[in-house]
Amino acid sequence: MGRPILQIRDLVTEFTTGEEKLRAVDGLSLDVTSGEVVGLVGESGCGKSATALSVLRLIPPDQGRIASGEIIFEGIGLSRLSEKQMRGLRGNRIGMVFQEPMTSLNPVLTIGDQIVEVLRLHRGLRGAEAKRAALEALARVRIASPEQRLLAYPHQLSGGMRQRAMLAMALACEPALLIADEPTTALDVTVQAEILALLGSLSESLKLAVLLITHDLTVVSRLAAQVVIVYAGQVVEQGPTAEVLAAPLHPYTAALLRALPKAGARQTPLDALPPAARPVRDEAGCRFAPRCSIAQEKCNASLPDLLDVERQADAAEAGVRRVRCFTPLFVAEGGD
Repeated sequence: MGRPILQIRDLVTEFTTGEEKLRAVDGLSLDVTSGEVVGLVGESGCGKSATALSVLRLIPPDQGRIASGEIIFEGIGLSRLSEKQMRGLRGNRIGMVFQEPMTSLNPVLTIGDQIVEVLRLHRGLRGAEAKRAALEALARVRIASPEQRLLAYPHQLSGGMRQRAMLAMALACEPALLIADEPTTALDVTVQAEILALLGSLSESLKLAVLLITHDLTVVSRLAAQVVIVYAGQVVEQGPTAEVLAAPLHPYTAALLRALPKAGARQTPLDALPPAARPVRDEAGCRFAPRCSIAQEKCNASLPDLLDVERQADAAEAGVRRVRCFTPLFVAEGGD
């Protein structure tokens, strides 16, 4: 695998609520390489979307800030760029797909007008040339009758079509990185499968790096080669998706897997989250300890490090396996 397109190192993003500063993202690190899909997984409030907004430098300055860490895109530290330079990256070299296209698409402009605007701003295309590129963008995401869809308004399209239109807009300028934030939320199962298959195909054919943000491990299992599990702003486990899902090492990952619906089986619901997913205030100890069935006294006293896990020499997929736990499940269950 080549050099990562996106490198996040020890990212800390803080938000201010009243007189308090809360860490939505606390020391998160990950890499995304060309042609690779990396899944960022966790419950609502764990810091997934805050990570995406940090990469795009879209944290409102009156609400929060990137307190420390480094975000490197195509070898360039994004913190060193001016706002004008960042605007040149957003929608151009970095594409973004949000979970609800009706709040992202302009309801009073046609789909074609919105894609053409992106092409005009970032590629300088106008007139017939811009229209031709917009049609190509719609065809790339397999929208039927792209000439008609180009003239349609968002409310005239189905949810799946709107999400494809958002994807077409995000890919119109042929970005190196696509950030997809819950791209299949509120879509029915059939359409969800189509969107996931499309994302996987585009990542492979365009050598597109994809950071897939989701709460759904089923989505990750279908699409992502690598997975990063986040709890209360911190990475608790990461590694090749197949390995992590087949043999989770962190109790939180195991709890997420147990909570997945299974045909013909009694579902085990994940315990309710404490308020606000326990954002960090200078607390000691493992943040999952209050919900962990194998927590020990030291888990409440000090925070475990995120450590590499020794893997078998014939591990099927490349990638480092890490876990943040004093007693990973292979230890707790008597493994080597």
